[in-house]
Amino acid sequence: MRVTGGRLGGRRLLAAPTGTRPSSDRVRVALFARLGELDGARVLDLYAGTGTLGIEAISRGAREVVFNEQAPRSLAVLRANLAALGMLTNARILAGDAVRAVERLGREAVPFDLVLLDPPYAAGEVGRALEALVAARVLAPEAVVVVESGRRHPVPAVAGLAPLDERRYGDTLITQFVVARPDERAGSVTTPGGAIDSAAQGGRRSG
Repeated sequence: MRVTGGRLGGRRLLAAPTGTRPSSDRVRVALFARLGELDGARVLDLYAGTGTLGIEAISRGAREVVFNEQAPRSLAVLRANLAALGMLTNARILAGDAVRAVERLGREAVPFDLVLLDPPYAAGEVGRALEALVAARVLAPEAVVVVESGRRHPVPAVAGLAPLDERRYGDTLITQFVVARPDERAGSVTTPGGAIDSAAQGGRRSG
């Protein structure tokens, strides 16, 4: 694996432990191209694994990334990747359950501009994590929440978050949410142009 963009683009990352599923280079390139500039952003990588998403954010200008990961083997690789890239000054590492990490961060009352979630697809983690983000009030008013999920495991609607965009890359879905205004409800995704990116299926974008 490698860093796909930003000031550290091209730098190699240590491999994930057997049995983990890091985001592919193709998905990370597309995800961060849609997010745009991250200069000065405060980012939460909630299911960090070996740190690929959060490292991409730092490479692209994020001021600070909080990484949370529960698996000891992934944590060891995460720490090694950050040290090898000289990113430890921009990073904070939490070890434990994602919801408990969010509750802890909520008590600190310092909101995030971007939250990245790449949980195990079939574990039913996404809904409880999104609900925790809203309940703990860790999202800045203009925050963006990005969820990577499997095509067969769609992201549930969560009160307090408004779906903004959904793109498909093969069997991977990338869904973006923003903080809902009082007149918005969690519901169907409104994609610009109604697009679902099927780049991984022949390079054609519908809509």
